[in-house]
Amino acid sequence: MASTVRVGSIVLRVDDLARMEAFWSAALDYAPREGSRSHDFIVLHPRNGSGPNISLDQHPSVYNLPPRIHLDLYTGDQAAEVARLKALGATEVHWNKRPADADYIIMQDPEGNRFCVVDTSQR
Repeated sequence: MASTVRVGSIVLRVDDLARMEAFWSAALDYAPREGSRSHDFIVLHPRNGSGPNISLDQHPSVYNLPPRIHLDLYTGDQAAEVARLKALGATEVHWNKRPADADYIIMQDPEGNRFCVVDTSQR
């Protein structure tokens, strides 16, 4: 029997809900879903309607390295996207085990949530 489930939302734990809403909205061109905001939670959805939601949950959590989960963001213009994300407050994470020919750059949002920017231009 085929699965009838899909990824609807990826939930990130955050400390500063407003700051992370601003970052992830700008980073992904997402907007708050109507009626989803509370004092400690918000659901962001793609403005173009395509892709999973990102939910931000203001909740204390232990920061683990390496993280158990991270996002892979795909782009055909990796250099431009990395520069844009840095301008929004993201930082690059250097990892000494990253292969020299890797198609990804490891980054983190202003609170340290990790994600990779993957170059899809050669696929």
